[in-house]
Amino acid sequence: MKINLLPGIPDDDNRDYLPEYLKDSEIVVNENGNNSQVYPKRLEEKKGALVDEFVDTWYQYVPESYNPEKKTPVVFSMHGGLMTGWAQAVYTSWTHIADREGFICIFPNAQLRRFWTIECEDKLYKELSAPNEEGIYMNPVPPIEENHDVLVVFALIEKLKKEYNIDEERIYMQGMSCGNAMTTMMARHFGNKFAAMEGSAGPGTMGLMFREDGTPNNDAGPLPVLQTRMENDGTPPGSTDSPLDIVAGNRDYWLIVNQCKELPVIKLDGENNYAFYKGKKADYIFRDVKNRDHGQTFDDAEICWDYLFSGTRRKADGSIEYMETIEKREGDRINYAVEADSRYAWVNNKKTKLSAPTFEWKKLKYHGLGGDALVRAIYTMVPVTDLVEAFGGSVICEAGKIYANMKNGKKLQFARGCIGCTINDHVRSMFIEAVERENVLFISAEWFVAEVMGLQYSKCGSMIYATDHYGVLSAHMERLLHDILKSDDQ
Repeated sequence: MKINLLPGIPDDDNRDYLPEYLKDSEIVVNENGNNSQVYPKRLEEKKGALVDEFVDTWYQYVPESYNPEKKTPVVFSMHGGLMTGWAQAVYTSWTHIADREGFICIFPNAQLRRFWTIECEDKLYKELSAPNEEGIYMNPVPPIEENHDVLVVFALIEKLKKEYNIDEERIYMQGMSCGNAMTTMMARHFGNKFAAMEGSAGPGTMGLMFREDGTPNNDAGPLPVLQTRMENDGTPPGSTDSPLDIVAGNRDYWLIVNQCKELPVIKLDGENNYAFYKGKKADYIFRDVKNRDHGQTFDDAEICWDYLFSGTRRKADGSIEYMETIEKREGDRINYAVEADSRYAWVNNKKTKLSAPTFEWKKLKYHGLGGDALVRAIYTMVPVTDLVEAFGGSVICEAGKIYANMKNGKKLQFARGCIGCTINDHVRSMFIEAVERENVLFISAEWFVAEVMGLQYSKCGSMIYATDHYGVLSAHMERLLHDILKSDDQ
């Protein structure tokens, strides 16, 4: 069955977090990527006392393409704080992907106040709560084995197994914000009961993710995970870490648990920044979305299914099996990344040592300014020989000069202090002059990748990333590359 997008009635004047009138309507709202779809007609509201006397509510989507003769995967999608199961359904594309792929989607409601009952650090709980009459802080989070929201998930799995032909090896969970925190808690304690998990926004605080001795706080072992982050997101309440540090810490958590020892392959696809890690125990995927605030992209479900859920299963013996999806996790065919003050560059998904450290060089205007200067631009200077050889060319060096022959047929000449070069014996201006340091000639990496190689590049912080298609480097991917390039580990 194909995906069928339905036209909606836009409500661009909406400023409510969750307009209740969206339910059972054709109204859609949009806000920096947090966009809704028309309320799915096959989305069923279900109620029942699943684990105790409390009557739970969940929303169930069984696609028209469901085949009772075929083992069928299940995806649990956990809503954000102050939201509902139906809201998670309309603010994602999970029902569309279910129509095409034939799996069942479950969107549970949190039990209390539209927030999942999740663990948090004791210090954070004290900051966000007040003592009782005796001055004692009472942590409302029960032991994990008594957590109502956790028990509901497993009760729903058993209920589905009785009603449908469920593939027990292909049960997945995804969540957004507070739902990501719920998903992460499930992963740490019960990840071995799921085939894979994905979370968008809402990383955990370091004191929750790691024990005091620095080891990961994990009871369930390795798990295939995709973490999606938003470039403009903040930190969890009570966290003293910067957004960059806390995202890096959450990434390190799964790299340790899944024993991902090798460097990743990196791919930029428009505003999506990916790093694909192979792990000895399980794989890990990192995704950062450029220019996005807290939330989830409407295509989050598509990406999650394509890169992880569609090709991952948990066998009955607990082992993880990868199917066709693993082949999709390929890095950019051509990429080049470099930053100032580094001895390494990222060349076609390999870390490469440079012949001399890079540096920033300012393009100045000073004539007629009475001794003052205006900075018109700042460029990252890389040894000419390293740039040429990174793209398969060869060089001949003379005092203060370099001749280069590129694989694309271009013949180049550079000279110390000259802002002009020659390309096939024709003069061409560069962004900035060639600079010599300790007998090494440097030019702008930005100019070289764009002018000589015809690549598109973007810059975040001091990191440049170039590739042969449209892709915009994000802040968290810049941090990931920085951490790789600053280390002497190959």
